[in-house]
Amino acid sequence: MTPSYASYNDFKEQLLTSFRDNEERMNGERKSPLHQLRRAALKQFEQLGFPTIRHEEWKYSNVNALIKEDFGLDATSTLTAEDLSPLEIPNLEGNILYFINGIYHPELSRIVSPANEVQITSFAEAIKADADFIGSHFAQYADYQENAFTALNTAMFSDGVVIRVPANTTVEQPIILRFITDAREKNVASQPRNLVVIGKNAEVMMAEAYRTLGEKSSFVNVVTEIVLDRDARMQYYKVLNETEQAYHIGTTQVSQSDNSHFYSAAITLNGNFVRNNLNIRLNGQHAEAFMYGLYMPNGRQHVDNHTLVDHALPNSYSNELYKGILDDNSTGVFNGKIFVRPDAQKTNAYQSCKNVVLSSGASMNTKPQLEIYADDVKCSHGTTTGQLNDEALFYMRSRGIPKDEARTLLLYAFSQDVLSQIKIQSIREYLEGVVREKLTK
Repeated sequence: MTPSYASYNDFKEQLLTSFRDNEERMNGERKSPLHQLRRAALKQFEQLGFPTIRHEEWKYSNVNALIKEDFGLDATSTLTAEDLSPLEIPNLEGNILYFINGIYHPELSRIVSPANEVQITSFAEAIKADADFIGSHFAQYADYQENAFTALNTAMFSDGVVIRVPANTTVEQPIILRFITDAREKNVASQPRNLVVIGKNAEVMMAEAYRTLGEKSSFVNVVTEIVLDRDARMQYYKVLNETEQAYHIGTTQVSQSDNSHFYSAAITLNGNFVRNNLNIRLNGQHAEAFMYGLYMPNGRQHVDNHTLVDHALPNSYSNELYKGILDDNSTGVFNGKIFVRPDAQKTNAYQSCKNVVLSSGASMNTKPQLEIYADDVKCSHGTTTGQLNDEALFYMRSRGIPKDEARTLLLYAFSQDVLSQIKIQSIREYLEGVVREKLTK
């Protein structure tokens, strides 16, 4: 079912009107290059409009319910540290930055790493402090020409984070970005924008964690651009544990240079409608990308993971493993594409998606893709969707383990291939606890 003309255009017009009404109060002067880029992105969004299921990339993900919602676009929040205590991740250490409804709150945050190790600035402040640096990177990687939600974010973002890691530096403490949506009193939408630039032979570990407080509807449309220079290394984790009224569309765009290494894990535990886009371009020789994902929708939740690995030069490597556990009447989508350009000889690229469906009402749609224009490559992809292994379940029950406990143990073991990749111990232990809790419900 496609959205009605009225609902489709009402939300679109609301966004366009909001931009025009608030144009002079946005970051950057009206005549600045940044603001001209905003205007170009807004024009592109106006032309593209919201995707429908007639768009191949959105065939199984209908945004109809999202665009029918009535969201506040400039929602302030009175959340305090005490209000946030139920959302704490136990034993979390490092640089912890809080963004409430997309806006940075320094009074809730702490930055412990020295400035010569890493520079962490809110996007709003970075625009004022170093417009040239922002201009050289902003919207240079995430494509807003073809993606309506990226265009919308490029036009309307108000804050986020800018992280700069100097060359030959290891950031000893992880950087944790906690995006909290305050939906206690009204529906709220936010558009965070993040930029991470990692210098030559530098290393950093970062996580984005998303939660919603309250029972109203929320919409987060986030774009993160990550740039790895030669020999740079990054561990990147994205964690979604939202409410049943939460809509999340996220795009992470990664650009890698020679001999850089990027490791990612995307964990989706809860959320009404989730679309995760992870796009990696291997622009250097001997660049490597490792991508892991775990999604566990239940009820009527919908989770869509889209990945693209673009091998542009020779001798690059990518390995991708996504796993899903689907229950009740939930739906899942995995669309993974490996693109090998003519110059990318000696490419090695592997992709696997494995799913366990626990009920007759749940469904999973998978579309692995290989598009190869070089002849000296090793590439493979594969997907499986099925039920729990009956033999393993029988074996455990024959050893005296109750059926429900055996089921939980098997599913937890299934998830460990992904969870074990997370090197921030406090986040991994938190996720393991939430996974166990969700499996026993």
